[in-house]
Amino acid sequence: MTEATIDPKTYPLARRDESNVEDFHGIKVSDPYRYLEDPDAKETQQWVANLNKVSEPFLANTDIQESLREKLTAFWDYEKYSCFGRRADYYYYWYNSGLQNQSVLYQTKDYKDKGKVFFDPNLLSEDGTTAIRNTRWTEDGKIWCYGLSEKGSDWMTLRFKTSEGVDLPDVVSGVKHSGIAWLGDNSGVFYSRYPEHKSALEGSSVEKHEYHSLYFHKLGTSQEEDVLVADFRHDPNLMHSGDVTKDGQYLIVEVSKGCDPTNQVFYFDLKKVDNKITGKVKLEPLFDKFDAKYDIVNTDGDSALVITNKDSPMFKLIRIKFGNDNNDEKNWETVIEEDGKRKLDLVSVFATDYLIVTYLEDCCGKMYINDKKTGKVLKNIPLEISSLSGLSCDKDRTDVFFSIESFLVPTVIYRFDVSETDVENLKVEEIRRVKVNGFDPTKFTAKQVFAKSRDGTRVPMFLVHGKDIELNGENPTILNGYGGFNIAEEPCFSISRCVFLTHLGGIVACANLRGGMLHNKQNVFDDFIACAEHLIENKYTSSKKLAIHGGSNGGLLVAACSQQRPELFGGVLNRVGVMDMLRFHKFTVGSAWIPEYGDPEKKEDFSYIYKYSPLHNIKITPGVQWPSTLLMTADHDDRVVPAHTLKYIAQLYQTIHNDGIEIQKNPVICRVEVKAGHGAGKPTSKVIAEIVDMYSFLYRVLGAKYSE
Repeated sequence: MTEATIDPKTYPLARRDESNVEDFHGIKVSDPYRYLEDPDAKETQQWVANLNKVSEPFLANTDIQESLREKLTAFWDYEKYSCFGRRADYYYYWYNSGLQNQSVLYQTKDYKDKGKVFFDPNLLSEDGTTAIRNTRWTEDGKIWCYGLSEKGSDWMTLRFKTSEGVDLPDVVSGVKHSGIAWLGDNSGVFYSRYPEHKSALEGSSVEKHEYHSLYFHKLGTSQEEDVLVADFRHDPNLMHSGDVTKDGQYLIVEVSKGCDPTNQVFYFDLKKVDNKITGKVKLEPLFDKFDAKYDIVNTDGDSALVITNKDSPMFKLIRIKFGNDNNDEKNWETVIEEDGKRKLDLVSVFATDYLIVTYLEDCCGKMYINDKKTGKVLKNIPLEISSLSGLSCDKDRTDVFFSIESFLVPTVIYRFDVSETDVENLKVEEIRRVKVNGFDPTKFTAKQVFAKSRDGTRVPMFLVHGKDIELNGENPTILNGYGGFNIAEEPCFSISRCVFLTHLGGIVACANLRGGMLHNKQNVFDDFIACAEHLIENKYTSSKKLAIHGGSNGGLLVAACSQQRPELFGGVLNRVGVMDMLRFHKFTVGSAWIPEYGDPEKKEDFSYIYKYSPLHNIKITPGVQWPSTLLMTADHDDRVVPAHTLKYIAQLYQTIHNDGIEIQKNPVICRVEVKAGHGAGKPTSKVIAEIVDMYSFLYRVLGAKYSE
């Protein structure tokens, strides 16, 4: 193994523009690398090239890289199946033969048969960077609408295809952060876009997104004829989504403040216009206060089932009526009470009178069949330590398909049918269990432990490792975390973890952290640090053998923690992290995160954010090296724009040059991927290349032992 060091004198230094100084509530904040926010500028592109000139040789200079690529490719080469969906006479599922860049949609009349290819995204681009982002069938299963994205961007173009395989000529571009909803007569779709967006509809654009609006496209017409259906011009940061009830009667419009866990819900009776959408509609309120989260599950005539966290942090199921004042809880009927020990996660109606109900309990999935009218539990569907990865059911169908995955099992697909027996004696049939060639899950174990945070809070953490592991403090370990936006680290399968477990003898830890919104963000960092300390204190690993890993909001997490406790970590993997907490709301959809992080333009929020913003808290602790760090971003990431990482590494290199030139030997590098975005739809070839680089880095900096 070659020595994992880099001479800090070789790090490139970016030009500093000291004239960029902004006044935040009386505090002058310098922003010398603001020019790097323009991804198309020659100077930015040269900076990217300079960064890759440092990272590429370091990552390539690893004696296991080719073997690692072979092992990972071999592991990845297994058949992958999604859960079955059913529309009219056909079942549909996504299938990947192993190393295909994108999964292929199959159509079959019998779920036991493979069927035929219905749509293959791999034919759309040679490098596999054109991907499916969203889809929706008409209720009768005759027409399929699908959204395509390019190079990992969040921008979508909608296209249409009949169940008989005929491509329709309609094309709807410029769609972003949008659902798809069909009018009941199949005449067109509702979708969302930013009508005032001026720059190119591609991932390299950093233009701030404002005035998200709901539109309608009528099949057989050009997009120029699409009509605005709903918008709320009093607030440019509001986001809109449209849906149509299964019976086709109501258009449901949800309005949200970005990622705020509250929303408004409005409706419009489509029968009033005989399904003729010619312009903006007069919306009636269902819930018009931003006081809680309301998700409509099902409608029956003038009533609806709604999941809400109003006065119920762990959520409950209520029944309401259209036309009532639903801001008055006296008009609600509670169907399933809140369970204070677990979160009500999902409710779906099937076979007219039944509900599939799932809970998240200690970050594991639990599944039940309940009576739709009373909410009473009729049957427990036992799941292992796993998460629900797919569910297909319908009010008009008696059969249900669902799939689960765990840390050690990629996919198991099950089916049951309430028409075949009574619910009490229901037979749940396993119809497919996916296996990975060369990976033996019986050699490993997954368990849950609890760390204690600084304020005494118990923090759940999953651990996955070999059954013969020795608790000697010498095991290379990856601690994963996210910690925000109400997203939990549920048990899920990862091929890359198989490689780390099998060939690097590692331990994988997944921390489930408190959300820590707004002024409680430090709780997240404290929880994550507590998990790291738990692993070290219990001899799973040591500081020099421990790496932390996070992406997006998790990138913010690992950046902040590595800055607050640099001596605690041997390696940091930071993927597409949010680093500039004073300007995150200025880029693309960043303003949607204000409910999570706060608004730096408000004094009370700024004072808190400024204390932990990674870009603004880079300093070298005297006598302490910056931990070995691999930063990763992509040139077409239009969610967490690459400027976050590019500015961060520029400031970090400058600080090392000024204050750490004599002590810094740990490598600090940045990998910038081209023709890639935030992660969704990334082709298999790019995923494998990224993981090989990650583990090559950890192999060197953690001093891991590689086993063939």
